Amino acid sequence: MSLKDWARNGWLTEHKTSPQEITDLLRVADRDLADCQAKGLSPDWHLNIAYNAALQLATAALAAGGYRSAREAHHYRVIQSLGLTITLDKGLIQRLDQFRKKRNLSDYERAGLVSEQEADEMEALARDLRKQMEGWLKTHHPQLLKGPK
Repeated sequence: MSLKDWARNGWLTEHKTSPQEITDLLRVADRDLADCQAKGLSPDWHLNIAYNAALQLATAALAAGGYRSAREAHHYRVIQSLGLTITLDKGLIQRLDQFRKKRNLSDYERAGLVSEQEADEMEALARDLRKQMEGWLKTHHPQLLKGPK
């Protein structure tokens, strides 16, 4: 499948991005990567903040590819799209999806579900994704890294 196929299925809509939008999404991810290092965070919250960084990076990749996720299953689609945008390894996408599910449970249903190890792993995944995104943008969409005019 391709992003065009996803759009035909109604999972994505076409979207024209800008250097400003990409810069803003990267800044949100960078803020979250810094904030998840704060002392005293519960593992639940640490994972949640790191997960949000990864979600913003995936959203930026999708926008750079000319699309935006439809509302239904938004987080799921954005994460899965990493295989079609930056060609992220399927195993990493599966792990991000597992963290998505765990984050939902800890956010909406029950506290204390996340271990320190899981929170640290989610943060490491988000940091790795940030590096991969930077390289992918430089190679495939350098015009989007010019920043605001």
